[in-house]
Amino acid sequence: MAQYTFFTNPMSRGQIARWALHEVGADYATELVDWMNKPADLTEANPLGKVPTLVHHHGGDHIHVVTETAAICHYLAEMHPERGLLPLPDEKADYFRYFFFAAGPVEQAVVSRAMGWSVDDPQKQGMLGYGSYERAMDTFDTLLTGRDFVCGDRFTMADVYVGSQVDWGLNFGSIPKRAVFEDYAARLRERTAYKEAKAIDMDLIAKAQANG
Repeated sequence: MAQYTFFTNPMSRGQIARWALHEVGADYATELVDWMNKPADLTEANPLGKVPTLVHHHGGDHIHVVTETAAICHYLAEMHPERGLLPLPDEKADYFRYFFFAAGPVEQAVVSRAMGWSVDDPQKQGMLGYGSYERAMDTFDTLLTGRDFVCGDRFTMADVYVGSQVDWGLNFGSIPKRAVFEDYAARLRERTAYKEAKAIDMDLIAKAQANG
C-alpha cells in the first residue's frame, strides 16, 4: 500500500496538493473523484466529500486524515522534514503569515468576487476577513514585492500554497496581472515538482474531455 491515498479531481484545488506531494517526494496513490458519484471511502474520511482529502497510512492500520488544502501542504512538509520545506526559526513569521493570508483573505476575496458579492460600506467591510477585493490584492502585492519567495530567497512549502493562488488566479483572471504576481508565478513554474504534478493533472483533464 502507498504511504498516502490522495482523493482528488484534476479540476480542483487538488492540483495544489499534488504539487505538494511531489515536492516532498511522497509515495501516494490517486483516487479520482467524480463530482456526481463520490466514493464511500472519501465521504467516510471527509463527510463534506471535499477534495483534496489526504489519508496518511501511518503504520499498520493506523491512519491520519488531513483535509483543507493549506493544512495538507504544511502536514506534508512536517512529515518529510528532510526535504527542507519547513521554515527556519527566523522564517516562521513570514511563512505562517503569508500561508494564512493566502488561505484566508485572498481566498475569500477571490471567491466573493467570483460570486458577485461585494460590500461598499467601509464599516461593514471591517467585518470581512479581507475588507475588499481591491484592498486584499493591493496588500498581497505589497507582501510579495521585493522578495523571490515567501521566506525571502528560499523556497518553502508556503510557496506551494501561496504560489498556487497566484498561478491559478493569473490563469483564470481572479488575480490581477501585475508584474509582482507574474514574476513570482514564473519562478515557481520552473520547479521540477510543479512541472511533474501539473503534467499529471493536465493529462487527466485532457482524457476526461476526450471521453466527453
